[in-house]
Amino acid sequence: MTSLLELAGVERRRGEGEGAFTLEVGELSLRAGDCLAVTGPSGSGKSTLLDLLGLVLCPDRAEVFRFLDRDVAALWRSGGDGGLAALRSRHLGYVLQTGGLLPFLDLRENVELSRRLLGLGPDSLTGELLARLGLTHLKAKKPRALSVGERQRAAIARAFAHRPALVLADEPTAALDPSLALEVCRLMRELAAEFGIALVIVSHDWALVRRLRLPELRVVPQAGTSGCRSRLEGVSDA
Repeated sequence: MTSLLELAGVERRRGEGEGAFTLEVGELSLRAGDCLAVTGPSGSGKSTLLDLLGLVLCPDRAEVFRFLDRDVAALWRSGGDGGLAALRSRHLGYVLQTGGLLPFLDLRENVELSRRLLGLGPDSLTGELLARLGLTHLKAKKPRALSVGERQRAAIARAFAHRPALVLADEPTAALDPSLALEVCRLMRELAAEFGIALVIVSHDWALVRRLRLPELRVVPQAGTSGCRSRLEGVSDA
């Protein structure tokens, strides 16, 4: 199966002075339906990796950076913001740590927001997502009336609702208790597999990743002659 995302020889420097570091991505490839966990200590570069994969951060160096057969490195070099914005809006979904729901929209409107912004009409997937995530009875409620877990599940539904090629989840279970965290991650994995969507979950909870038995990449900081560098290392092939 052809890769939908492929990176090789990618680097990005962040910060200034003593706090600066460089993230190195030797090789990374994702196909439709793949699910990958990214772990590592705070400040190692996990968020930098998500920003690169989310096409919001330009790499300093990239031998290969392709997404859906588009040469992302070439788009950055040519200043192709329009092409990058189109890829982000149509083909990427994002789950924030805090859910990121809009307080003036009800739950269903929040879930449908990505579709509405793209000019897409109603889709049966919205109702299916609400049902699968146990949210149907809450669809008319505003975020303030929801629990933390309910808001997080709504954010997951929103990330999947427009059928993107890739969903990025940034510490999606940070505010959840362990049992709910496991349930939420399992739901994301099931949805990704069912709809052929690649999923990257960034987490500091290594125990949770082990329980999910996900293929894992760890961001490993290391000292170098040009300052602190972090590189991705494969940990398992679960």
